[in-house]
Formats: sequence, structure tokens, C-alpha cells
Amino acid sequence: MASVEVSLKEIMTAVEGALGAAVVDYSSGMALGTLGGGKDLDLTIAAAGNTDVIRNKVRTMEMLGLSGRIEDILITLGTQYHLMRLVTGRSGSGLFLYLVLDKSRSNLAMARHQLKRIEDQLEV
Repeated sequence: MASVEVSLKEIMTAVEGALGAAVVDYSSGMALGTLGGGKDLDLTIAAAGNTDVIRNKVRTMEMLGLSGRIEDILITLGTQYHLMRLVTGRSGSGLFLYLVLDKSRSNLAMARHQLKRIEDQLEV
């Protein structure tokens, strides 16, 4: 099992093209930890804003009566991918991993695979 800090370091080193990562509590919108980012990518603001995306999708699924669970949500920008993966398991309920990728340097399928692997090891 890995802590938030160890998991974020693993994301940033294991995922090609990673620009920033966060572990976020979507009930409060607070980032439990961030790594990377910069002046053009404030991960704290991005984490809070993407909390609304997660909440809205969960609410929409409830209204539609969909019984499946969300694995991840992808937002594609001109130069970046923003990937949000909900953490499953008893220790991660209410959390999501947030990853920003450089679109030109990343492999989205591999990033999703690595994020799932890291999520499986996360202990909060």
C-alpha cells in the first residue's frame, strides 16, 4: 500500500507526459496532495473545479438510474488531457485521482492503465 505522497510521485514518474497530479476529496473539493503543475496549472483550483464534474456525473447517473460505477472521466483540451479516476475500496471512498497530461507526449491508454495500478495501491 502507498501513501498519497508516494502515489503522487509514482504517477509523475511512471506516466509519460504527466504535468501534474492530485488526490482530491470530492465531497469537499480539497486536494489531499498535489505534485507538479505550475503558474499555468494551479492544481488546487483545478481539483476544486473538477470536483463539480465528478459530483454532477454521479448525480446524473443517479437520476438516470444507472447502476454502474464511474471508472474515469476524460476531458480533452487542445494540448492536454485531464483524467479523473475515482478511487474505489474502503480507504478511498469519496476520493479521485486527478492527472494532467501533455497531449503530445503521452499515451492515453498507458496513462489510464498506470493510474488504475496506482489507485489499487493507494492507502489513505
